[in-house]
Order: sequence, then structure tokens, then C-alpha cells
Amino acid sequence: MTERGFEVRMGRWMALAGTAVLVGGALAGTARAGACVADPVAVIAARQTQPSSAPLPAELAEKLDAAVRGALGQAAAPGIIAGVITPEGHWSGAWGLADPATGAPMQVGMHSRIGSVTKTFTGTALMQLAEAGKLSLDDPIGQYVPDLPNGDRITLRQLANMTSGLLSYTRAEAFLDIFFERPETVFTPEELLAFAIPGSPIFEPGERFDYSNTNTVLLGMVIEQVTGEPIATVFDRLIFAPLGLRNTSWPGASTDLPVPFPQGFTLQGNAATPEAPSNATHWNPAWGWTAGEMISNLGDLLIYGRALGTGEGLLGEAAQIERLTSFPEPAGYGLGIGCSGGWIGHTGELPGYNTTVFYDTTADTTVVVQANSDIPSGDCGEEEVLPGNPSGIACSSPASRVFAAISLALGHPFAMAPAQ
Repeated sequence: MTERGFEVRMGRWMALAGTAVLVGGALAGTARAGACVADPVAVIAARQTQPSSAPLPAELAEKLDAAVRGALGQAAAPGIIAGVITPEGHWSGAWGLADPATGAPMQVGMHSRIGSVTKTFTGTALMQLAEAGKLSLDDPIGQYVPDLPNGDRITLRQLANMTSGLLSYTRAEAFLDIFFERPETVFTPEELLAFAIPGSPIFEPGERFDYSNTNTVLLGMVIEQVTGEPIATVFDRLIFAPLGLRNTSWPGASTDLPVPFPQGFTLQGNAATPEAPSNATHWNPAWGWTAGEMISNLGDLLIYGRALGTGEGLLGEAAQIERLTSFPEPAGYGLGIGCSGGWIGHTGELPGYNTTVFYDTTADTTVVVQANSDIPSGDCGEEEVLPGNPSGIACSSPASRVFAAISLALGHPFAMAPAQ
């Protein structure tokens, strides 16, 4: 696999941020010309209403179904689960197979690993603690975790918006050698940091954007230190319980998933080949920690995706405005969340699974896609793909490809960044 790392596979759309310098903090005013979120105040106002519980009109539902079926034909995944909630109603469905070996179909409600969507939970908890006065986003990370390169100058804000200059441990050969040979390995947060520190810093704090899992692991360590609670307890108390997310969980060092779940397939690891992808369903997720360990299902993610956009049940208005104005313009990565063309949210990939959770700030619409594969398809350069891979289309992971098709069917296309 290209670079042997996870970064190529994790959230391709985040490349839209490029090498731009991201500037944190809230911006004054409501509508901002050229902003990724044009009118944050209007977005927050959507929390005063609830989407209709009715099904979407049949014509739109048929259009969405056709979009998924067309994209699934180009995606390297056995199956897809997708759902949409708009002010007019809801729609969901499942296509393909949860387990090719048995022929079991995908089903709405199945649990899957959501990978880097976890980062939005970590960023939300961080902002909740800042809002409560427990910490400041401008605190240096060295105040909480000692002996880090530039620890006295890297702020929590820079960790959240990926401008710290700390190398992602998932790009460290020492980590990859262990994980790809023994994916059952359990890593502690401190062990993950130890892989990143020798190669850090890769640039000065705030100089540019670089997507690094190390940043979000450090934020998880800060959250545990400030609250005095395990991260699983913090997430449950601050996010799961307030939103009623009964199917979202923190697995810790367990390799189990709540039933029902699909089998997940990958070309990552030392045993996989394009002719025989590895079944990564029960690879240990502890390596992702607060950067990528969570499990969830469609219903919970639809609730969470809208709350992520409006702040309802999570953040007060001032804090949510700060988050919605934390992006470089007109697209990029803010406080634990990304934005492109008014769509805010995150993609997530762990070996075997790919997830997208996005909220359309222009239409109060939430879209979630789950795939039981992280294998890319299209013109992916040197990256490994499956036999029969379609050519002449942009490289994309399965859920991202389906999400792009759904966004087009909804009339607000999400612009995918080309593979880097």
C-alpha cells in the first residue's frame, strides 16, 4: 500500500485543506462571504425545530436509491447502509452483503467501526470542557502532557485543527511494522505517542495543515486528565446520554462489536492481496483510541450528525458559532471537524470499515453512509485495488463514493478531493 500508512485512506476529502494555514477562533457576524458555513446563526437556529418523522416523498426516495445502487457498482465494498434526514422526512436502506461467505444481507441498524468520525466526538468533548471553563483551547499541550516537541508552544486548538506539526504515529514505520504483522496488538495512548515523538516536529506550530492521529490522541489524554474520568465515561456522560445514543459505544481493548454487525474487509496488513482481502472485523481497534476507536449504527449517527451541525444537546450558541467559523476558507479542517461547500462532518476508516457523517448547513440535511470495506476504487495510482477495478473515475473509498452520489441526488453535490 502506498506509504504503508493510513493517511491516504482516511478521509480523502480532507485533502481539500491542502497546505493552508488554519486560523482558529470565532469570527464576528452572521453571513460571511466565501465562508464554508455562510450563516452560522441560521444553522444554529435549526435546533429550534425537529425534522419530520414522515418518509421522504417516493420520487426523492427512488432517486436516492438509484444513486446508491449506481455508486455501489463502482465501490469496492460488499455492502452499504445509508440514511438521510431532511426537514421534510427521512429515508434509509441497505444494499449488498454483510457477509459474502454466508450471503447474509446488509441491514439497517447494523453496527460498524466508525474510525475517524471518533475525532468529532473528541473535539466536541474538548469544546464542552472549554465552554465550562475547565480548560482553554489556547492552553499549551505541555501544560498537560510533558516532554513533547514544541509542547510549550502547541495549543489545544492547534491539535484540534491539525496544525500542531506533530507526526501522525500511523506514518511511523515502527508502528506499522507491529500493527500490520499483529493486528491483534493492544496499544496504550502513551505507546502511540512514543511512535510519533522521534519524527516530530515536521513543521512549526500553526505553520500548515497535516492530518495527524497523534493530535487527537493527545486531546483524549487532556480530556481524561481534566475530568478525572476514563474517556468512555466522559463520552457517555457528555454526548451519548444527552443525545440518547444507545447504539454508540467505546470498545476499549475489546475486539467485539454489538450484534448485528457486518464483516469488514481490507487490503491493509501483511496478509491481504487484491485477490484475497483480509477480514479485519475483529482486528483490535485500540490503536485508534480517541482518534478512531468508536462503534455506532445508522440511527445514532443520523441523530449525532445533525447535533454536530446545529450544536443541539452538545454546545451553547457561542461555542457552536466558534466551531462553525473555525474553518479555513472556503474549505478545510476546523475544531475536530471538516467542511467543504457548506457540508460539515467527517469520514472515518478503520481496516474493514468506512463511514461518512455529514450535515448540510444550507438545507438542515444529515447524510450517513456505512460500508463494510475500506478498499478504494477508481484511479488510485500505486495504491492497491481489487481486480476489475473501474478506471476513469476519481479514487475514493466506498462510503465516500456513495455519499458523493447521494449529495448529488439531493441537489447539493459534495466536491470530492482527488487522491493525494
